[in-house]
Order: sequence, then structure tokens, then C-alpha cells
Amino acid sequence: MSGRAVIIAGGGTGGHIYPGVAIARAIERLHPGVEVHFVGARGGLEEKIVPREKFPLHTVRIGKLHGSVGRFAQLKTLLQLPAALLASARILRRLKPAAVLGVGGFASGPLLFTAALLGYRSLIWEPNAYPGLANRWLARLVDECLVVFAEAGRHLRGKRVTPVGLPVRAVMVPRERPEGRPLRVLVFGGSQGARAINEVVRESVVQAAVRNGAGGGWDWLDGVELIHQTGALDYPRVKEAYAAAAPANVGLFEYLHDMDARYAWADLVVCRAGASTVAEICACRKAAVFVPLPTAADNHQQKNAEVLVRGEAAEMVLQNDFTPGKFQSLIKRYRDDRSAVRRLEGNVSRFAFPNAAEAIVERILDGAQA
Repeated sequence: MSGRAVIIAGGGTGGHIYPGVAIARAIERLHPGVEVHFVGARGGLEEKIVPREKFPLHTVRIGKLHGSVGRFAQLKTLLQLPAALLASARILRRLKPAAVLGVGGFASGPLLFTAALLGYRSLIWEPNAYPGLANRWLARLVDECLVVFAEAGRHLRGKRVTPVGLPVRAVMVPRERPEGRPLRVLVFGGSQGARAINEVVRESVVQAAVRNGAGGGWDWLDGVELIHQTGALDYPRVKEAYAAAAPANVGLFEYLHDMDARYAWADLVVCRAGASTVAEICACRKAAVFVPLPTAADNHQQKNAEVLVRGEAAEMVLQNDFTPGKFQSLIKRYRDDRSAVRRLEGNVSRFAFPNAAEAIVERILDGAQA
């Protein structure tokens, strides 16, 4: 190995940062003598998360380039690029890393580009079925592209493309699911929640309460237990609605700190289709209905969900089609046909990579030693 350090570059969202942290932990465990440094964007979420995880963080000033940010923001980023490239070169010359791994997000672009030009071993890790803009550009320059979905390789014109999966926490494992209990449904939209999902579920619960008050029973909530995580913004409004409806079999949470236990509790999960969420669903072998975020960059959430749908390992409902009527019919169908739940559980296991972090570390460091 030509150096005693590895740089992990990227950030912007937890979906990029937390897998990077999982990879860093695996490097510490498997190669205790190797130092791990992170490089991120100034002002990004990584400035909060990485120091808390006790890893050194170096920052460059760079913004986003993908089309959703608007032309003014793109122009501003382009003007920042020369200084970001110079800052990246200074970081590389100071640390002299054995390898540089980009985990996605706009902060990875300048560092990976500079590392490739200067001859350092460079790799990108792409968590989505459709690669982000930076990784599509970088693929031709880096030594190796590591992917979660094999489909991503079709969009990466790299020298070598290796499927490795997405690292998830060790507690994300399959658990026994007892038979003969009510259908347990877990609904969440990520740490910030998802308003479109929250509104549909809130309205559905209120409709069930009205029907029950009129003597018609709970309808779709009969034989169902529901946990609904809303995020901070929608929590007060949904809490007020549920307090009036008073459904005893519905639990409401602003945030869930114990997702491994929640997955273990659930029979069916209704959620977004970010890469980390999809990986956790696969690792825990859960039946899922994905409602992709339509504004996600490059529509990557829908493309993630479509991979599992083609493998008959999940169901997808586009946000425009996700109505109270659709949600209620889904719940009733899975409640009344538990074999459909078991079928998804069996098929989704084919998409799990239980040793993803170790596989990524092997590619980073074994390649550096070669």
C-alpha cells in the first residue's frame, strides 16, 4: 500500500454520509492501521455528522450542478470549481492517500477528479440504480466503479464496474415473523417525513374513524396495526387529527430512533425509495410498497424501486396515484392475502448484500496494494 490513509469524499444528505461512515468503520475494523479522512462541502450536513462520528473532516467550497437547482446555482458552482480543485489538490498532497472513494453528492466531484488526474487510486460508489451526475462524469476517469444495483453499470462508462451492495447497520437483519397476528404496517417518509404520504395516511385514518362512528366498523383498519412516522413539520397536524379519531391500533411518531426494531415489528412497509431505505428493506427481508419522491434528482428513487418491482420483490405506487382509496385498497389486499407478503419477503432477499461494507473495503485497499 502506497499510503496509510483513505479519503472518503461526498455528502450533502444522510444517504451519502451514513454509508460512508459504515465503510469507514469497516476500514477501522479490518485495517486498524489505516486512517480514514472525509472530504465534504462547506456548509453541508457532513459538517454535523462526520465530527460526531470522530473522523477528521476537510471541506471545500462547492455547490450543486444537477438540473433541479436552477441555472444561477449551476453558474455559481462552475465559478467555484477552480478553487475547489486547488483545495482538493492541497488535501491530497498533504494526506497522500492509498485510495480515494467517492460516495456521491456534489462534494465528491472535485476531489475525485483531482485524485484521478494526479494518479491516486480512485473509486466511486454509486448507491442508486441511475447514477448521479457527478458519478456519470467521473466514471471514465476513476480506476473502479462500485455499484449497489447492477443496472447502474449500464450508465457508467468505467474501466471496471463491480456490484458490492450498500452498507447497512449490523442490526438490520431478518427477524422471525409470527403468523396469525394483525397485519402490521409501518409508514414513514425518512427523518424529515413526506407530506404527500402523511396526508394520504391521515385522511385514510380519519375516514375510517368516520365510518366507525357511523356504525360501519373500521373497514381497512380492521385486523391492522399501523405505525405512522411523520417528521417534525406534519406531526402536530396529524397528531390533532388522530386524537379526534382515537384509533387504538394506530401509533404516531415524529421520528423513529430504533428503525431496526420497527422493521422487525412490521409485516408491510410503505415508504420512499431512497437507496439507503431500499437497502434496509432488502437487508431486513421486508415486503414494501414504495412511493418514490418525484422530485428526486434524475428521478433516481423511481428507478431504484423499479429494480425491485421487476424482480417481483416490491410494489411501487407513483405519488400522483397514491390516494386514500389506493392506500386503503393496498392495505386490505395484503391483510387478506398474507401469501402476497411472504412472496415479497422471499423475493427481496435476492437483492440483499449482507457483507457490503467488507466488499467495498476489499476493493479499496486490496486494489491499492496490488
